[in-house]
Amino acid sequence: MSELFKTQEITYNKGEAIKVYEDKDIASAYVAQRIARIIKEKQNKGDRAIIGLATGSTPKGVYKELIRLHKDEGLSFKNVTTFNLDEYYPILPIDDQSYVSFMKSNLFNHIDIDPKHVHIPDGTLSLEGIQAYCDLYEKKIVDFGGLDLQLLGIGRTGHIGFNEPGAILESRTRLVTLNDITREDAKDDFGGKDKVPTQAITMGVQTITQAKEVILMALSQRKAEIIKKALEGEISADIPATFLQRLSHVEYILDNEAASLLSRTE
Repeated sequence: MSELFKTQEITYNKGEAIKVYEDKDIASAYVAQRIARIIKEKQNKGDRAIIGLATGSTPKGVYKELIRLHKDEGLSFKNVTTFNLDEYYPILPIDDQSYVSFMKSNLFNHIDIDPKHVHIPDGTLSLEGIQAYCDLYEKKIVDFGGLDLQLLGIGRTGHIGFNEPGAILESRTRLVTLNDITREDAKDDFGGKDKVPTQAITMGVQTITQAKEVILMALSQRKAEIIKKALEGEISADIPATFLQRLSHVEYILDNEAASLLSRTE
């Protein structure tokens, strides 16, 4: 890792897995380099890199840097298979608010990934077909040998993916009801809260935590309160992100604002 990344990080709570950056772009570049390293290591072995991806404003900087690495430094995504965390339900993939549209505009349209290796939950399914689809989504991840890395953001409810308060550790990919706060936060994207879907398809907490590596990012003041609860609070289904505390293979990438309420220890 370059000196640039080292000099910009602060360690909290004597935990090497919590890194705090002054600059959002440097934090995003660090995560992009982590993903690129896995891709290159797999390429050298002739293997596929299985990467779990997230949506929302937080990972946009990561995707921007991955695009730069592809265009300027020749990073290829031909050996990459992706699985996205979630998708609104119901929603059409061509809708501007769909996560299919988000991923295409922010990453996939700008790199050399094969579309057949991209997996995003289907927001057009019939209710009757959702459970079988979710079971198949899980099976595909297992058949690929599991996720090499899962990238996460965090919602103000403490959700990871769309695992809202009440989600249990053993949960798998499924249809869920969105929390009112989550829908409130999405209202600008949809042109009003009443237009935000009330449900979504999401990977489960267990699906996420079984990834070989997990990176959770939070890059704004509005995430400070939930980051404190997620990292320093008791492990509880009331805040699903607290389940990550059980993991030895999780890394939290924060900016100063998101980390502002954490207890610092020398």
